Amino acid sequence: MGATLDRDALVAELFQQEGAALVRMARIFTDDRNAAEDLVQEAFIRLHRNAHRIKDPGKVAPYLRSIVLNLARDHNRRGLVSLRHQEALAPPAVPEAPEDRILAGDDERIVLEGLRSLPSRQRDCMVLRFYFELTEREIGETLGISPNSVKTHCRRGMAALRDRLEVADER
Repeated sequence: MGATLDRDALVAELFQQEGAALVRMARIFTDDRNAAEDLVQEAFIRLHRNAHRIKDPGKVAPYLRSIVLNLARDHNRRGLVSLRHQEALAPPAVPEAPEDRILAGDDERIVLEGLRSLPSRQRDCMVLRFYFELTEREIGETLGISPNSVKTHCRRGMAALRDRLEVADER
């Protein structure tokens, strides 16, 4: 019973600390606020269900971020299948949340499109580094790769993003 209370407290504390930022991160990957909120909710449910397996409390936040990233990837794979069957996309909805208004600008849209076009590992590293402002070690813990791999993926992602943005500027 005590473990349940500890697990409940852990999840509640993490939700307070990370919940909104995780929704914003998921929003970058899914481009859908409702889906992002659903994915983060599912991530917290999975964390709660499996928290008893985590021995090091310092690994809980990276584990939670990795759950959100994996759920976002799964969501996008399913979304690509359903998009193939749609005849036309609906016009974009009027942004409601503050981050939606920020993302609505042309420059931000171009950057997001550039991020979304990167290979998944580069995109994950870039978002965690520059959006979440995580260290290379923290990103490595989240993604299960070495800090040197994180550096490499960020460097390659920056170069690819720079190239894509330069092409967009020329248009």
